[in-house]
Amino acid sequence: MHLVPVSVESIRLHQPLPFPLMDKNGVLLAKRSFVIDSKDDLADIAQRGGGLYIDVADSEAHHRAYVERLHTLVRTGKSLGEIADAKISGNLLANRKTEDDEGPDWLDLQVQTNALLRDTQPTTFMDRLQRLNGQLTRHTRNNPDGTLFALIQLSATEVRMYSATHAMLVSVMCELAARGVLKWPDAQQHSLSNAALTMNLGMTGLQDQLTRQSEALSPVQRRAIDSHAQKSVEMLMELGVTDPVWLDGVRDHHTQTPGPLQARTPGLQLARLIQRADMFAARLAPRAGRAPVAPAAAMQACYFDENRQVDETGAALIKAVGIYQPGSFVRLATDEVAVVVKRGQNTSTPRVAVLVNRTGMPTLEPAVRDTSVRDFRIVASVPHREVKVQINLERLLPLTAASASDRPW
Repeated sequence: MHLVPVSVESIRLHQPLPFPLMDKNGVLLAKRSFVIDSKDDLADIAQRGGGLYIDVADSEAHHRAYVERLHTLVRTGKSLGEIADAKISGNLLANRKTEDDEGPDWLDLQVQTNALLRDTQPTTFMDRLQRLNGQLTRHTRNNPDGTLFALIQLSATEVRMYSATHAMLVSVMCELAARGVLKWPDAQQHSLSNAALTMNLGMTGLQDQLTRQSEALSPVQRRAIDSHAQKSVEMLMELGVTDPVWLDGVRDHHTQTPGPLQARTPGLQLARLIQRADMFAARLAPRAGRAPVAPAAAMQACYFDENRQVDETGAALIKAVGIYQPGSFVRLATDEVAVVVKRGQNTSTPRVAVLVNRTGMPTLEPAVRDTSVRDFRIVASVPHREVKVQINLERLLPLTAASASDRPW
């Protein structure tokens, strides 16, 4: 254990701790995801411990802050000596960009979601869930294309916290379909977001384990998967959830029952939409035993139901997020490879940023193309594994936040 001091000012109130707080001897003062609600409570914890310390190896947030500082030193031309002497100090978190200043920090949201799903403390769970739900809803409504871009990129490349990223992506996709296409009432949308984020609460650890497992499922794992929906419902009820629509959505999110939505209860409508979005998002993520599916192929698989008929919720998802979603890769008629940055006037003509030119070389600056123009039309979806260019979210996300979408739906 390597302990370093952290300043009181760097701890964010009203938000889950991204790391455990300890005293100078390594004795736990506050566990990861614990929420400190007031300055007085924080001062009391610091006084009891004779200061606040964290284990660097256990701190996702401080590690990223440290890396950000190194990148800043390099970009500003600091000497090698200054870079080598860079330390993780307590004020790094305080100096990091805030969401209000620069938009969402998707890695922090990933850490928050991971902590929520793994550490279900009854006294704080509902508050933490609603805080997370509110953040996702705000980001989705402020910049839906940027939200999809970030989460689809994370889903295809980041497996350490797969369950967290998967839950966020399913929740965002469901919200876009429910609000923009299906026109569900606000109360049902709220239940939907809660259900999507907590659908796999009963198997979070196993879900992350399976992304790294290449061998076949064991009988114990198969039983856990088969029973996880009911287990999730039982956990939610123990945590105080009484909303029957939310609970039905979680309980039946793996039930495969084709047919029109109108004939279903609100809870079963939720379950069907979540089931389709869950299927799509699961196919995006890499596994030890298989490569991820291209987003366009994953979405098309959701379009048809178990009877090979058009699925109402699958069609709503495609209409909401497009056949080629922000964050996915495509090949153009020009033989350029591009990443989708913004949904277009219809589901198959998004705006894209060229990353690889027609000679196969990375572009110095991403050129924006409108694929509704015939010369720049999309001719194929490209799997993430075939694109060797590293995506710079800071560079590309501003392209997703251009003027409001001019899509007619």
